[in-house]
Amino acid sequence: MESMLLASLAFNYCLVLIKSIVNVNSRSCIIIMKKYIMYTLFLCLIFLSACNSKSQEYQMNFTFTDQSGNEFSSDDLEGKVWLANFIFTNCDTVCPPMTAHMAKLQQMLADEGVEAEIVSFSVDPKTDTPEVLTEFASKFDADFSNWHFLTGYTQEEIESFAKEEFATLVSKPENQVQVMHGTSFYIIDQNGEVVDSYSGVEDTPYDEIVKKIKTL
Repeated sequence: MESMLLASLAFNYCLVLIKSIVNVNSRSCIIIMKKYIMYTLFLCLIFLSACNSKSQEYQMNFTFTDQSGNEFSSDDLEGKVWLANFIFTNCDTVCPPMTAHMAKLQQMLADEGVEAEIVSFSVDPKTDTPEVLTEFASKFDADFSNWHFLTGYTQEEIESFAKEEFATLVSKPENQVQVMHGTSFYIIDQNGEVVDSYSGVEDTPYDEIVKKIKTL
């Protein structure tokens, strides 16, 4: 949008200068006006280039720890399409079915040869160490080659991250074991932008999710 506006302003400004040239008889004035036109166009190209560069910057920025205890960051996802959700291993309600549904999606994507990463953010990082996450994920036959279970942050950090990047709630009441969190599956594009979300608990639209990923 900004690029279109700048281009329009440059074009209109050049028209004004050209009209001025037509009404000027002095050769020196014409030369000066032509220089102004070239200078204006040059500045516009610089602005347009800056806008395009800004729009291509990766939208998310994080560095956490995966189930193997290794550093995992947004840099590892740049240029890739990925699925995300929020879970915790002590969850006694929605997390087991969510993880089972995500495991089915992982298999469907593999069967159809669709390349996509999967990231499950723990909403209970104090409890969910890499070892605990590995044990939990193994119950669902998760393939760790492209499915990353993340921890390594504070409770406050994951609550803020979920709100800012995914517009979803994460909240752990004091002296409580269970954590309140959203149950959606999110699709994130190559630029780190959340492009769609789906139910991860009931009536998960597997085919629709796979189809959407194929279009990105």
